[in-house]
Amino acid sequence: MKKKELRETYKQKRKDLSLGKIEKLQEKIYQQIYSLDISEVKNVHLFLSMKKFKEIDTKPLINYFRSKKKRIVVSKCNFEDNSLSHFYFDENTVLELNKFGVPEPVNAEEVAENELDIIFVPMLISDEKKYRVGYGKGYYDRFLSKCRKDAKMIGLNFFEPILKIEDINEFDIALDEVIYPK
Repeated sequence: MKKKELRETYKQKRKDLSLGKIEKLQEKIYQQIYSLDISEVKNVHLFLSMKKFKEIDTKPLINYFRSKKKRIVVSKCNFEDNSLSHFYFDENTVLELNKFGVPEPVNAEEVAENELDIIFVPMLISDEKKYRVGYGKGYYDRFLSKCRKDAKMIGLNFFEPILKIEDINEFDIALDEVIYPK
């Protein structure tokens, strides 16, 4: 399938998940994340979840990484060029919703991409080669292309990867790992 069709299909599949099912799936995802070796990690990039789209709730992950003395980094959208800026997210960071309903930091210190050790990436679906389908604006592919080559890029998804995304292009970035309920 091509990205457009996959986007529609998996938005609907996620929309059809009950809250009880989501909680069970998330718990399986969290357990895999909690077992990762993060001994060398200083800065963890996480997305702030959009509940209206039933995205994986990252609040427990934020709390987990903070408890392990890791610094949390979140992004802010630049709508002029579809890029992301990144900021430390601590207990005092104020958030505001952007025009898409994404919570973004207002009063935080900016962080360069090369300071990120592990990046958790939202997605609708991925394939066996670890390419992903997101919402289609290219924010994350542009962001990931600027990260260090040794930074670990991990996709989080409710659904098992499909065999192949048919219309992968030169700008798509394969992830290092995709975590989904197993």
